[in-house]
Amino acid sequence: MLLFIGKVSILFIIYVMAVRLLGKSALAQLTAHDFGALFFIAYLLFGSIEVNGMLQAIIGGATILLLYLAITKLTLWNKLNKYLIGEPTFFIKHGKIMSHNLKKSRYTLSELMSIIRTNGYFDINDVDYALLEPNGEISVLPKKDKGFITPSHLDLNIDDNGLPIVVIVEGEIQRHNLKSINKNEDWLINELDSLGYSQLNKIFLATVRDKDLLLKVYTEH
Repeated sequence: MLLFIGKVSILFIIYVMAVRLLGKSALAQLTAHDFGALFFIAYLLFGSIEVNGMLQAIIGGATILLLYLAITKLTLWNKLNKYLIGEPTFFIKHGKIMSHNLKKSRYTLSELMSIIRTNGYFDINDVDYALLEPNGEISVLPKKDKGFITPSHLDLNIDDNGLPIVVIVEGEIQRHNLKSINKNEDWLINELDSLGYSQLNKIFLATVRDKDLLLKVYTEH
């Protein structure tokens, strides 16, 4: 049994290291070759493990869980964090493309341009910073004169009316959500009656804002 636990532990650590070596782009983009690499590495490594019975399966699963928790704990230690998780990588810094970092991270300029466009910027000259985060996502910060205009830029005071909470889905009252805004079914029924909705089964969706308690009702068309 100790041999089995040791084998599972070693192969799991090798797999984690292999995924880490594939780079952050493999986790974010998961192209056909990224998926193929991840799948076949897992298949070849763990396919060699022979599990005899339910007991070994449970022990193997528990071993991987404990290793996962141990690695998660180690990531909280700053000295190991950059090795286990990684650090942000600049793709654009002060408006300049860091071509060396692109090649190092196995990103093409076309891929970077595509991601910048999905962030709403169609001209790379509008971007001041672009960073590849440890989880594989790319954060984009525009230049000061190219960012989106917000109410604060215009010195406008906009009231925060709260988050819409779903209280009815396809005629079913969501009691837990009602409780989260300190309301009950009687209150909801009264509010619906005041808006002219007497039959729950005709309501497709209803939401209540958690601050001003504004009720909005949507019916099927």
